[in-house]
Amino acid sequence: MPTASPAPPDLLSARQRPLTVEEYHRMAEAGILGEDDRVELLDGRLVAMSPIGPAHLHCVNRLVDLFAEQLYAADPRPARLSVQNPIRLDDTSEPEPDLTLLRPDAPQDDIPDPDDVLLVVEVAETSADYDRTVKQPRYARADIPVYWLVDLERESVEAAWGPSGDTYTERRRYGRGDHVPLPSTLDGKPLPVADILGASDA
Repeated sequence: MPTASPAPPDLLSARQRPLTVEEYHRMAEAGILGEDDRVELLDGRLVAMSPIGPAHLHCVNRLVDLFAEQLYAADPRPARLSVQNPIRLDDTSEPEPDLTLLRPDAPQDDIPDPDDVLLVVEVAETSADYDRTVKQPRYARADIPVYWLVDLERESVEAAWGPSGDTYTERRRYGRGDHVPLPSTLDGKPLPVADILGASDA
């Protein structure tokens, strides 16, 4: 029985090319990806997202409460909260950060893009290194102005701002006794890290 000839390199390349955001959405529409599939699109690849445990869940809820207390008391409202929803960084990346602050005038008929974003927050229980080394550079490259990483294991909030290429020019880590300043565009009160992290186990 004759053996099959190997596929030509150009065909292999075509089959291995990155997915686009449009193709990613069509996979969902066709039922290939369901709402329960915890994946996001980064650089054309489907990446499994970490399961959401209790510590992660409650930290996100605390962040929502803390931001809402300030944002929704202001008139006009300086930003809108978006929780665990996608943002489209480019044609091949559509991550789903834990929390995003959007400009109040961001269009509501499409997925937000970097121009709509004021702040992205990722909460990490076991995935801090991944968020720090993989996702943060992609947010910087997309010109997301401010990025926070809430590292539950280290009990800290890492804030980064001033995107330039694949990095942020300014970074600072805030511990449990510190307060994290909000983006200057919001003109709000800094958030206590202790309130973000919740009660200490110590």
